[in-house]
Amino acid sequence: MKSIDASKEIERLICFAIKQNVMDEMDSCLVRNYLLDLFNINEPYEGEDIGDIPESPVPILERLKDYAAYSGMLKDNTIAQRDLLDSKIMGIVMPKESEVVRRFNYKAEHEGIESATDDFYHLSKCSNYIMTERIAKNIYWQTKTNYGDLEITINLSKPEKDPKDIAAAKKVPQTNYPKCLLCVENVGYAGNLNHPGRQNHRVIPVTISGEKWYFQYSPYVYYNEHSILFYEKHVPMKISHKTFARLMDFIDKFPHYFIGSNADLPIVGGSILNHEHFQGGRHVFPMEKASVLKRYKHEDFKNVGIGIVEWPMSVIRLWGDDKEAIIKLASLILDKWRDYSDESLDILAYTKEDGEAISHNTITPIARKNASGEYELDLVLRNNRTTDEYPLGIFHPHERLHHIKKENIGLIEVMGLAVLPGRLSYELSLIEDILTGEDEYSKAKLEDESNPLYKHREWIYDMVNIYGRCNDLQKAKDILKKEVGEKFLEVLLDAGVYKRNKEGMDGFNRFMESLGFK
Repeated sequence: MKSIDASKEIERLICFAIKQNVMDEMDSCLVRNYLLDLFNINEPYEGEDIGDIPESPVPILERLKDYAAYSGMLKDNTIAQRDLLDSKIMGIVMPKESEVVRRFNYKAEHEGIESATDDFYHLSKCSNYIMTERIAKNIYWQTKTNYGDLEITINLSKPEKDPKDIAAAKKVPQTNYPKCLLCVENVGYAGNLNHPGRQNHRVIPVTISGEKWYFQYSPYVYYNEHSILFYEKHVPMKISHKTFARLMDFIDKFPHYFIGSNADLPIVGGSILNHEHFQGGRHVFPMEKASVLKRYKHEDFKNVGIGIVEWPMSVIRLWGDDKEAIIKLASLILDKWRDYSDESLDILAYTKEDGEAISHNTITPIARKNASGEYELDLVLRNNRTTDEYPLGIFHPHERLHHIKKENIGLIEVMGLAVLPGRLSYELSLIEDILTGEDEYSKAKLEDESNPLYKHREWIYDMVNIYGRCNDLQKAKDILKKEVGEKFLEVLLDAGVYKRNKEGMDGFNRFMESLGFK
């Protein structure tokens, strides 16, 4: 570590930022002095050769953080403490919020909205707010199914917490600021061991349906240009008539993006249900590619296309040029679904708890412009009711699938992209060893509850019976990718309120007819 010249790395970081249009050369002196002060260095680098300038700030940041660890700036050289310093360093380099907003709006006005989002996305990556090198560790593949090619991701971008950080986090005073990870107060926030640093974070104010919202990118980027639109106020998520108007207004302003919302109820909703927000981006999901299975008509909405989508979950698709008609029809469907029950299919709109009616029906909506330039709105019917048999949810991944996916099925999964836990990377490698003969196939070992493969034992038995064992590692990998993809398909089928059989589709048709669709 003694060999690291932090003053030289500071110069390299400044050159990187200028080269990538993160900062203006005019600000070099200011940024340099802030960074010298941060690292308690008295003088800048005076050498002529600062070495190659990388395309990413990460190599430079890693050396600066190593220097900080060696010099005693960091109490503990843990990932969490290094990340907080990372955010602080790049927060100094980044332009202020007002400058970023002016730059975005100028580009949007003079070069078009795509140019503005391209630039803002680039800025979010160059600031290391989007940690692209960590995200690159995620494992991704596609699996062919009867519903198209489902996308599978094993999430390795979030490192496990260091025990030192866990212990130290307990001593951090609890505050209510920022109220959550989405609040606008995160912009520039230093963070702590219980809350990530956001000093390198910037957002763009956007007027949606006459309301103030903010546009940003997700730091985890599960798909291309994964963005978040969040409301100015910290209020709970609520699917309402306003939701559809907001979605349509957004795609008018960002026609190259889709946008959707998690459902607003526990179990069928995603994370951060306490702050109204949407997710969007520049990605074509498998559900978007799915065709319409059955078309309907409605006397009052003759200019709106209506259909059930060929998808494992229960999806109604609306499309056409008349935005207001689509919004009105979507509102009609939402109102009907909120109060709709079909006991023969375990669909109950309400149950009573302590004499109070508990609502169970809601919708996951997704809006986009289709290939014809029409408005297209997908409404995914959801129900979050639980029973003794299904304590985590009737329309939720059932217990036989929990070894692969136990978490909520939110917006991203609904559209056909599985976000699976990082533990699977290690567990699948152990299963590979069994399938290739590198490790013994022992039912006694697999039945040991301390074995990390215990939860997968029935699955392993089935695979050995079907495929046998071989010496071909690639074949084993291909088998597991296929099998995991098929498990994810089962997850989506479990989450669908109308099952893909005659009984279920008849029930779906009854609901459609109750709306006046023919």
